[in-house]
Amino acid sequence: MSTAALFDAARARLAEAPREALGELVVPRRVLGVARAPRVERRGEAWHLGVLLLTDDAVLATGEIVRARQEARRGYTAESQRQRAELAAAARRGGFTEGETVHLGWRMLQPAVVDAGGESGPLAAVGGVPSVRWSTAGGLMPLETYLADRAALLLDPPRGA
Repeated sequence: MSTAALFDAARARLAEAPREALGELVVPRRVLGVARAPRVERRGEAWHLGVLLLTDDAVLATGEIVRARQEARRGYTAESQRQRAELAAAARRGGFTEGETVHLGWRMLQPAVVDAGGESGPLAAVGGVPSVRWSTAGGLMPLETYLADRAALLLDPPRGA
């Protein structure tokens, strides 16, 4: 089965499943020399399937995930915490609701390249079988199995998730 056909089957199975927001960080131009706060603008929605984001017409690799929240003054022990808080506040300024999950830094993948035997992000062909690298240190597993597992989790999440 082709990579595109596997994704089409997943889309059909997930038709009623919840989606998460895609966003893009936008830094506004200065007005009269005064900097304005960055914001995250909505760019669509996708089903979150582990290392992949599946939209109605594209496949994306995940990037950073934040939950939109109101800006608040806090003390941080790490610069990375401060940056994540700034992204979460930028998402809230961009119109996302409090607590809404937003995917940032995602990138477009090319399933046709995989069908031709190449690689596109975490997608690759292994012996002619479309596969996915499910983590940076993890090995490749067949894409069909991966999509079935992730779709099952999305459609019927474990208790407490």
